[in-house]
Amino acid sequence: MYVTIAYDIHDDHRRDRVAKLLEDHGTRVQYSVFDCLLDERQLQRLRQQLEAVVVQEEDSVRFYRLCQRCCGGIEVLGTGGVLHDERFRII
Repeated sequence: MYVTIAYDIHDDHRRDRVAKLLEDHGTRVQYSVFDCLLDERQLQRLRQQLEAVVVQEEDSVRFYRLCQRCCGGIEVLGTGGVLHDERFRII
């Protein structure tokens, strides 16, 4: 599934840890926004890892799950592109 994850982390050390976790699972598309192609199990594991870092009272992490139809409507103005799931090809 296609998941866009955005964060606002107040502490520099925690922010670096969150960014590192997300870099291991997706592509940075803006400073605090990552696009990820994950299955449900991978997403839940990543969420658990993030919960161990994030301070609920200070930080925010948002997960936007996008369906196949929604992914077709993603537009980029400027640099960057849209992730494509290379596991599937239409022939």
